[in-house]
Amino acid sequence: MAVPLYQAKAEFFRMLGHPVRIRVLELLGEGPQPVRSLLADIGIEPSSLSQQLAVLRRAGIVTSSREGTNVTYELAGPDVADLMRAARRILTEMLTGQAELLDELREPHTSGAPTGRA
Repeated sequence: MAVPLYQAKAEFFRMLGHPVRIRVLELLGEGPQPVRSLLADIGIEPSSLSQQLAVLRRAGIVTSSREGTNVTYELAGPDVADLMRAARRILTEMLTGQAELLDELREPHTSGAPTGRA
């Protein structure tokens, strides 16, 4: 029996649900990166990065190529970079709305509504 589309989407987003994987995808959105550059930018143990890259590779989101001892990763297609940009836009809108609400809450009560005082 086929997996329903909504379930496949949920599994996809669960696979993305790790901060290191998101950071890797952001960096690869700028273009192919050798592992040594990813390590320098992310600042985690090589074994941890390797594990997260393997998850992304198995999912088909990134591809790798080897030239001598250097391994370079890149996004399998442009859609993932588009998704990362969309997530940034959504978060920006959400945080902007929250900041506006916070500003309203910090403003002194000026609506002219009764304050409950006699």
